[in-house]
Parts: sequence; structure tokens; C-alpha cells
Amino acid sequence: VNITGVTTNPGGVGGLPSYLYRWNSFQVYDDAFWTKGAHSIKYGVAVERMMLQVTAKTDPNGVWNFTNLQNFLTNSPSRFQGGLVSGLTPRNLRQTLVGGYIQDDWRLRRDLTLNLGIRYEMVTVPTETDGKLANLLNLSDAAPHLGNPFYQNPTTKNFEPRLGFSWDPFGNGKMAVRGGAGLFDVLPLLYQHILLTTQASPFFQYTVVSKAGAIVQPLKFPDVPVADITANSLRSTYLEPNPKRNYVTQWNLNLQYQLTNDLAAMVAYVGSRGVHQPFRVDDANLTLPTKIGGRYVWPQVDVNGNLTTGPNAGNSPDTINSQFGSIHGMFYQGHSYFDALELQLAKRMSHGFQAQGTFTWGKSIDTSSATVAGDAFGNSISSLNWFDLKLSRGLSDYNVGRTFVFNTTWDVPTPKSFTGPASWVANGWELGMIFTVSDGVPFTPTWGIGADPTFSQSGDDFAYPDRLGGPGCKSLTHPGNPSNYIKTECFSVPSAPNMAFWTANCDQQPPSAQSPNSANPPVNAVFPQCFNLRGNSGRNIINGPGITNLDFSVFKNNQIKRISETFNVQFRAEMFNILNHPNFATPGPGDGNTDIFDGTGALQSPATGGIAGQLQRTSTPERQIQFALKVVF
Repeated sequence: VNITGVTTNPGGVGGLPSYLYRWNSFQVYDDAFWTKGAHSIKYGVAVERMMLQVTAKTDPNGVWNFTNLQNFLTNSPSRFQGGLVSGLTPRNLRQTLVGGYIQDDWRLRRDLTLNLGIRYEMVTVPTETDGKLANLLNLSDAAPHLGNPFYQNPTTKNFEPRLGFSWDPFGNGKMAVRGGAGLFDVLPLLYQHILLTTQASPFFQYTVVSKAGAIVQPLKFPDVPVADITANSLRSTYLEPNPKRNYVTQWNLNLQYQLTNDLAAMVAYVGSRGVHQPFRVDDANLTLPTKIGGRYVWPQVDVNGNLTTGPNAGNSPDTINSQFGSIHGMFYQGHSYFDALELQLAKRMSHGFQAQGTFTWGKSIDTSSATVAGDAFGNSISSLNWFDLKLSRGLSDYNVGRTFVFNTTWDVPTPKSFTGPASWVANGWELGMIFTVSDGVPFTPTWGIGADPTFSQSGDDFAYPDRLGGPGCKSLTHPGNPSNYIKTECFSVPSAPNMAFWTANCDQQPPSAQSPNSANPPVNAVFPQCFNLRGNSGRNIINGPGITNLDFSVFKNNQIKRISETFNVQFRAEMFNILNHPNFATPGPGDGNTDIFDGTGALQSPATGGIAGQLQRTSTPERQIQFALKVVF
């Protein structure tokens, strides 16, 4: 039972999803090496046969969604969904990978080496031993294509060139300049298709029943009429039938210099571009909006979810495919961009001391960070707006802007004048430290999750608020304030951008007492007041709290040379997060603290009794100390 703002109740025994896997991989490799003159050539082939049996018990007891506690107490759910276990059968998936490569490490001069190579690898389209595959060739198709082929193979021309070099510009061994670039294919392997193959009707029945849909009787917990479950509400799969080749271009350039005999520095640049990457959404079946004045607008509906204007007034808006309740979608149209600066200073062990410091300053941008499921990370939006990928372009769900790591080891010297017991006590001590500071990962402000305030009719709806400008809103967070981390005052429920827009596209006149541009538009019983606009706030526009962590260790080495020269009994004390610094976790849709407003447009800030913007979990454990005895021989 999911209640917005309340901890999820997972139900009774067997209520949570479970997935059973049986995986076998048979692999054959052969590599050869040939050296002649300045050329060192290696080449080889690889063949892999993959066999996966997967059984997906998806929400076997069903999932009930309530928009708030009041609706739960009055038994007014917004949606029911669940898998029908009676139709559960395993999928026996098969796939074969074939690859080959040749590379020449060519020592062109004493101070210059080139790496030239090319790789070819392709993979067959997944098959199922009993033909239990279903895929809509078009999102609007009334019935899926059954059996093989699942899609057309995009990997048959996967030739991947590689180029690299290593150069000693001064010829004295103190400086090295290295670089490389290459094309790397992202093969559509079985892991990408697990949920797409196991949760599609008619081979598996997953139902989504919405309060606003055409249902037999009002939706009430805990029972759902059988007619509602089976009548045009099952789940299907859409995977592009003719996907394009998915590849990543990577390149790097680094310079290393030996400052002293035991001290070296490095500066490096790393970059990559991903093309035609998977764009995964958990439900692609929705009512498509119309773009008006640069803003996406869903059809206007009354409180019963029926159209207020147009030839179909009085009826619910059409979704893309009325034959299915939800459609898992995979579009090979995503893109990614990564650039990073890396700095390193390393001191090798001398006089019993070594240390290394590294700093990375990078940015990863993409249109989606998901492959297996839409919510691959705790901060992910599981169904992004696939109809316009520009809306989803932003920081990757796993982006960490800056990271600094310093580590050191010190073998504490022993006074040579000590003998006997004093020497044993003072000898063999070793101290270690790892200090880490990094930015947090980003997240997306939302509103009305589960309530579908824009009435998109998606079974996995996410609505976006409007971001406001003005004083104090250049930054959207209060760093160091876990009770009010998000500046909720910098967001509003989406409203018409101006009076002309309101009059032309909204189903009622704007209230005279308040401007449509107000930061807090009034909530009216006649819903919505042009709340069916997509908000202008983007994906991952807020950075979560960062991480500061210090680990410390104390070792006591006790060499017992009577047994052997290398026999050592080491006592270890390791202290993780020794400062006991609380590192708070980034808010996520599943926690409810990214929802700035509820489904009615009411502010959910702590000041109004909500949890929007509150940091509720930690990302690292509290201080932990462990003791150990290690015997080395």
C-alpha cells in the first residue's frame, strides 16, 4: 500500500516482487601474439552463448496507491496494479555473441609508440525457446507481434576502430604524454530485456486499474472486480522494432611528470559521447500533450476526468493505446555526454611514508540513465517524458561533480636504542588514512506523484512544478539544513504564463484576487485551473548533499622470525567514518520528499506538515570500529 507521505506497507508474505534467475554462459576465446621488428601484433576471436531462464513474480499481491492519508482513511484509492500469478511462466532466453580484433603496438621511435587496432563484435537478437515474446511494432497497435524476431538486429556492422599513443617528449623518462580514442559498441544484451520480455501480455498479465478509467464500479480497497482487471487494462511492451546502432565514443589525454625520485604528478582529460542509447520508461502509454506557446498542455478535464471542450466533451481523453493499461517502453534514442579533468599527485613509499591525492572535476549529462527499468537509481524518474527528449536532458542520475580523495600510509619509525620488551612494544606500528569529499548526486523536484494532476493518464505519472526566479532562488537548496533542504518557496504549481494563454486554453477564468503568475496559485474545487501544464523545472536540477568521510586505521605488525622470515601476526583496528559525520542521502521519488505539492496543489513543506525537502536517510553508516587479527605467512 503506497500512501503519499507515509512509509510504504509491503503487505504480507510474498507481497514484494521477486525475480528468479538461472544463468549459463558458454565462452570460447583464442588469442595469438606475433612480434616482428618494431611491431607487436595481437589478434583473437571470442564466441559466447548466453542462456537465461527468468521468472518474474511482479507485484503478486497487487499494489494500491493513495494520494494522501485522508484518501486512505476514506478508502479512495487512485490506482491499483499487480501481476496475475495464475499466468506466471518462465522465459527461456537465448543469445550469441561473436567478436574478433587485431591490434598493433608499433614502436615508431624510441620515444613514441602507436597503438592501432580494430574490433568487430555482434550479437544475435534474443530468442525464447517457446516463442513467448511479445512486442508492439507501433505504440498504438491493437495487438503485439508474437514470437521471433523480437526486433531487427542493429549490430551486424559493428566495426570499432581504436587509436592510442605514448610519447616521451624529452627522451629522459621523466615525462610521458599518453592519449587514445576509440569506438565502443553497447550491445543489446539480455539484461536490457528482462522486464520487457517477462511482463508483456498475453504471456504474462499485469493489470493497471485507474480511478479515472472506465471501471465497472468505484475502485475500493482491498478487492478489484475481475472485469476491471481483464478488460483492456493489461501490460504490453514496446521496443523499437528497428533500433539504431548504440555506441559510445571515448577519448582521453594525460600528461605525467616525475617531479622527484618518489613524487609524480598527472593531469588528464577524459571525454565520451553516447549515441542511440536506451531510453527506458516504465509506462509509455499516456495521453499526449499539445505544445502551445512553448509549453506542453494536456487536455482540460473536469473533476470526473472527462473532457470539458471539443467533440469528445464528456468523455475521458484517449491514451495512445486504449487496448492496454500500461506499456513498458524502450526507445534507442538517448544521448550522453561526459567530460572530466583529473589531477593526481602521488608519493611513492620512501622513509616509511607514502601518500596520494586525486581530484576529479567532471560532468555527466544524458537524456536518461536507465536501461533495465526506468528507476535504475533511487533518485531516478521511472517514466520520463519520452515524447520530447529535450525535456529530459540534464545531469545523469549518477553524476558527481567534484571528488577529492587523499590516502596515506605511515610505517612509524622505531627508536634504534630500544631493546627487549620496549622494542617489541614500539616496533611495527602502521597508520593509515583515507579522506573523501565529494558532491552529491542530483534529483528532480516533482509534484502530485500518484495523483496524476496533469491527467496524463499514465500508469506511472510524474508531474513537474514551475521553477521561480527572483531573490534567493538562484540556489534551490539550504545546505546543512536537513529539515528544510529544498527551497520550496522557489517552486509553484504550473499555471498559465499569462492572461491570454489562460483565456485561450483553460476551462475557467482566472481568479480575480490573484494573478495566474502568483507563486502560490489558489486551489479551487473545480480542478484544474490550467494545472495540466507541464512545469518548466527540468530533470535533476537540484544537487543532493555531498559526502565527507574519514577512515583511519592502526596496525601492529609482530614479526615472528623463529617461524619464518615472513611470518607476521598483525593486530588491526579500523575505524570507518571516525568523525561520525552524518552524510544525508539524496531525496528520491520513493521517499516522498521530492514532491513539493500534493495532487491538489497544496504545498507539502515542513511548515505545512509535509516532508518536501526533508532529508530522511543517510548514505553512509555511522562510526564503525572493527578489530581483527591477521596472520601472514
